[in-house]
Amino acid sequence: MRVLLIDDHALFRSGLQSLLERQGIEVVSSVGNGEEGIAKARELQPDIILLDIRMPEENGLAVLKRIVASDDISAKVVMVTTSTEDEDVIGALRGGARGYLLKDMEPEELIQALGKAQTGETVVAPELAGALARVVQGGEQKSHPDTPLDGLTPRELEILAHLAEGQSNKVIAKELGITDGTVKLHVKAILRKLKVQSRVEAAVLAVELGLGRKSVTS
Repeated sequence: MRVLLIDDHALFRSGLQSLLERQGIEVVSSVGNGEEGIAKARELQPDIILLDIRMPEENGLAVLKRIVASDDISAKVVMVTTSTEDEDVIGALRGGARGYLLKDMEPEELIQALGKAQTGETVVAPELAGALARVVQGGEQKSHPDTPLDGLTPRELEILAHLAEGQSNKVIAKELGITDGTVKLHVKAILRKLKVQSRVEAAVLAVELGLGRKSVTS
């Protein structure tokens, strides 16, 4: 995997580059602004572009738009940022980003997410699952009717995505690093909020609404 970093914080870029290289990932270039980043993307043709949102001269969403519109850049773009604002998450995913990750996530989770993004999956930090669900539903427009998922917490949405694949409480607990009892409590809350009687009904509803492991990736 060949990666290009675009972030205005030099210290973060340096640390991220070291992390990626220790995992055998080639960082083809590391730059501090969108203009230089786009030039490097055209020149070096990376597989993945890791792009910050909060940058001074041109923000990441504007840079993303230019990259996606470019016929000579084929790299998949993954946002890596501190912003948890729905507006940024929805704007990035609708703008063509293949992922939206947070700078404080665990290193192994970041590496795993990049691998999935390279294969074409959309990867989003678990904390932002609610925003992703709104993208899947057609999003934040007030004229749209509420959906059953709107009342779920990010953790409940994450567990519901696992239920959609038929996973047991034990398997879900192991994957999320929580106890079986905690999963059971979340499942009870999910069933109550969705007004269904069984986990199977909840799973069917999740699939119908487009929620699944490929859209809520940890």
